[in-house]
Amino acid sequence: MNNDATLRKIIHIDMDAFYASVEQLDHPELRGKPIAVGGSSKRGVVAAASYEARKFGVRSAMSSVLAQRNCPELIFVKARFDRYKEISKQIRAIFFDYTDLVEPLSLDEAYLDVTINKKGNPSATLVAKEIRQRILTETGLNASAGISINKFIAKVASDINKPNGQKTVNPEEVIPFLEDLDIRKFYGVGKVTAEKMYRLGIFTGKDLKQKSLEFLDNHFGKSGSYYYHVVRGIHNSPVKPHRIPKSVGAERTFNENLSSEIFMLERLDHIASELERRLKKSNIAGKTITLKIKYSDFTLNTRSKTIPYFISDKNLILETAKELLYQEELQNSVRLLGISLANLNTNDKKVTLKEEQVSVQLKFDF
Repeated sequence: MNNDATLRKIIHIDMDAFYASVEQLDHPELRGKPIAVGGSSKRGVVAAASYEARKFGVRSAMSSVLAQRNCPELIFVKARFDRYKEISKQIRAIFFDYTDLVEPLSLDEAYLDVTINKKGNPSATLVAKEIRQRILTETGLNASAGISINKFIAKVASDINKPNGQKTVNPEEVIPFLEDLDIRKFYGVGKVTAEKMYRLGIFTGKDLKQKSLEFLDNHFGKSGSYYYHVVRGIHNSPVKPHRIPKSVGAERTFNENLSSEIFMLERLDHIASELERRLKKSNIAGKTITLKIKYSDFTLNTRSKTIPYFISDKNLILETAKELLYQEELQNSVRLLGISLANLNTNDKKVTLKEEQVSVQLKFDF
């Protein structure tokens, strides 16, 4: 181990059922009831579910039909993203009272590096507690937190005592914590990967740690190295205040399935217009255009093309998207179309990071 490595104090703040909690905050008659933010139509999708709804198995990204079947008393509420952004802005203002090293992941979660903070408080645990209390006092909403030596462990820890709780994994506790952790709790291990790990006899962090780097590379490709390092407490990606997007996209789900390319051209025109707006707003251009097609049976197909120059113009994007649309015959009727642009002109701003072993034996006020 590299005992010279400097340990950081990272907090991951995660709002509890954010969208649903905002709706219950603004509409007292919804408090204590199972609610879902999203559309209730047959093509609707749950964007967020209250904890009362989660008891019935209602989850985000679930179809509204299935959610209603799981919870007949479920109340659907239309999303109000302007309101969510307004409160998110309040919450981020609180974060910046403590540190400028804030990396938002979405409207409802962020990483904070408080190794050196504006309050001069050496305890990241107490800083997290104070931030959560301020969020409650100033917005009326609950937040949970994870505190540890890096972003990976902090994010995993923030889920341990949800809702309205926090978990600190001190430096000397990192390895035992990871070894005891169910593999499903590892950030970056989804359902499909977890099932694959089960088949390989990997059920806990300790099981994962016993596998060699070569074994993990052979079975999980590029992710193998990631799993090998994080289970050893190695994840030195810094908190990045200005996250650089890898791609920018726009997509639409249709009320009725589309069965012909001709019917899709008008939709692609609207999608390309929205994508152009987002690109121009951020002064971004890219070289790789990807067309996303989701069929009525939920099968996903993507087709990409890289051109030799950066573009952000709607007409150029649409021209390539049409070419990709006609590249292959449709396999089924289509419920969703999307266009994204990658290989962006932000690439030269990326920072190359070197993963280093950190000491988990050092003890200091956490």
